[in-house]
Amino acid sequence: MLRLPPLNTLRSFEAAARTGSFAQAAAELAVTASAISHQIKNLESYLGVELFKRVKRKAELTDSGEKYLSSIQAALHDIAEATEVLKSRSKAHTITISMTPHFLTRWMMPRLGKFQTLYPDIELQINASMGLIDFDTSSTDMAIYFGDGDWPEIQVHFLKDIFLVPICSPSIITKDKPLSKPEHIRFHPLIHVSKRLSEWSQWLALAGVKFQERRQGLQLSNSMLTNAAAAENLGISLGDTTLLGPEIESGKLIIPFDLPLNIHRSFYLVYQKDRPLSHSMAVFKQWVMKEMDTKLVGL
Repeated sequence: MLRLPPLNTLRSFEAAARTGSFAQAAAELAVTASAISHQIKNLESYLGVELFKRVKRKAELTDSGEKYLSSIQAALHDIAEATEVLKSRSKAHTITISMTPHFLTRWMMPRLGKFQTLYPDIELQINASMGLIDFDTSSTDMAIYFGDGDWPEIQVHFLKDIFLVPICSPSIITKDKPLSKPEHIRFHPLIHVSKRLSEWSQWLALAGVKFQERRQGLQLSNSMLTNAAAAENLGISLGDTTLLGPEIESGKLIIPFDLPLNIHRSFYLVYQKDRPLSHSMAVFKQWVMKEMDTKLVGL
């Protein structure tokens, strides 16, 4: 029989040694600092060796503690990796994915039938979420993020750049209010995403149009709403065709000027760093990257 100290004492020791603080280790493990101190004293008593120098407000390792830490971290890493491999095998045909409601309804839903036809043995469990995922504590396997790709401590795979073009209903174009060249935008109200008010100014500058809106433009909280407002003849918005395929294909929305603005944000597939991919995760990763690489206006 292997003679091992209690696992909780090892976790407390590793966290305190890695962070250099009993308080930070306590916050990480969701216990009190006194509990961390108690666990480490128990471990030192079990080993008969002092692991930390007793320095005020600091957790400084002794020479013995330094050597022990190296071995413990390697062992805990092996345990974590073996656990993930086993969990991946036990859920080999199921994958839990998180994405924004807009992406889910506008891009993923129309393609789910295609995925199920190709991979009938894989079960997708999809959650709609606007926030970032804590993969260390969440049951979520993968997520699709929209942003600049700067998310530390997770694995990030680029999917597709976002380019904005003007979109509107063809019904807003009349003899008195044409839209055959960029200068004609002055005849129409502009629809803005409230937190991204500079996007129209950037596009107008790209088009070489010197124009300042004379009246308050319509402002909505996200691009899903601005696209819907454009479809309801409320003005011209800036949208990415990735999420507008059906409306453009049907003619409900048109792109009056195919002059794309690069906003330096993209779609990314993300998941826990260094996590071994299950078969289902690997299949979904390959599928979504291929689908995003398909340059189609429609589906």
